[in-house]
Amino acid sequence: MANLLFYENPVALNKVDHKDIKIQPMVNNYTFAAKTNSVILAGVEFTEAAKEYPIVFAQSGERVVPVALLGLRNKENLFVSEGGSWDAKYVPAFVRRYPFVLAETGEDGSQRVVCIDESFDGFSKKDGEPLFEGDEPTPILQQALDFLDEYQKQYMRTELFVKRLQENDLLMSLKAKIDMVDGAQFALTGLLAVDEKKLLALSDEKALEFFRSGELAWVYCHLMSIGSMGGMVQRIGKLTGADEPAKSPAKKPEAGRRSETAANFGV
Repeated sequence: MANLLFYENPVALNKVDHKDIKIQPMVNNYTFAAKTNSVILAGVEFTEAAKEYPIVFAQSGERVVPVALLGLRNKENLFVSEGGSWDAKYVPAFVRRYPFVLAETGEDGSQRVVCIDESFDGFSKKDGEPLFEGDEPTPILQQALDFLDEYQKQYMRTELFVKRLQENDLLMSLKAKIDMVDGAQFALTGLLAVDEKKLLALSDEKALEFFRSGELAWVYCHLMSIGSMGGMVQRIGKLTGADEPAKSPAKKPEAGRRSETAANFGV
């Protein structure tokens, strides 16, 4: 099961093994994602996500997927507080669907099965809402299943969007070095971004395809969101006691210089 990140023990949900399982509401407790520095985004999320997170593209197995950056270093999520709350208005759907997930199975990943993370501490046999009533899902489980179904539809639509970007050779390598006030440097590697010069050079026919599909808006949400890197630098500054961001929060690496920390954003 690929791309499950913080799902520690995903197992297929079924009405036999889980007939007595109950779930307690997860009220702004996201400690499970505290060490996740990026999550996959669906294109439909770009408008809201771009207001708070840098949106870039990363390799996920053999696929390229859009992701929201949550941290600039490995095992760092700048949006989860020490108490486990999410410090942003918009929480990505990838995170909100937890502890449920529609996982790919089979050698080619063509089959999908609803799974739960049995390590989720909100599951209990005593307290909470049951997942099943007899052989049927309860309203709380049905709500989760509906969410997974809509998530999958949007994920597939986003795959077509990325394919269109690739077919038009619009993705380029994004390598940036971030300088912190305390002198630390972080090299962002393994990331891709839309090449705006190539985008503007598209034929009228190709550009109209992006416009009519609504994907042109997604592209510009992505491009504008990269400026949010500065906000992430500020968050790191607050955590380390340096209140002021670096003068140049994100820039291309200089030849001959080596960063102290290279974060890996493959998901």
